[in-house]
Amino acid sequence: MDALLTNDYLARAREILGDRTDTEIEYDNTVVAFLATGMDIKSAVDAANREHPDEALKPNPTHWEDLAARYDYIIKHKLMLQKLGIKE
Repeated sequence: MDALLTNDYLARAREILGDRTDTEIEYDNTVVAFLATGMDIKSAVDAANREHPDEALKPNPTHWEDLAARYDYIIKHKLMLQKLGIKE
């Protein structure tokens, strides 16, 4: 991937994910790790909430689908960063 495409990708990812603090990134990484073990989104968020109570998400029932899509994107984003050799 050339530098221009890489920069475009990273800019778009920042738009999608927004600015995240280090603790928010840690929380997201925890959710992703639990999802990787086969947990569903609700179980993964519940488990991450126990590990990171200050960052705990408490979505209402109508937000689970959007939250699942966000974490699916984060998983794919992390794979792309890995392929590009970029650390988050």
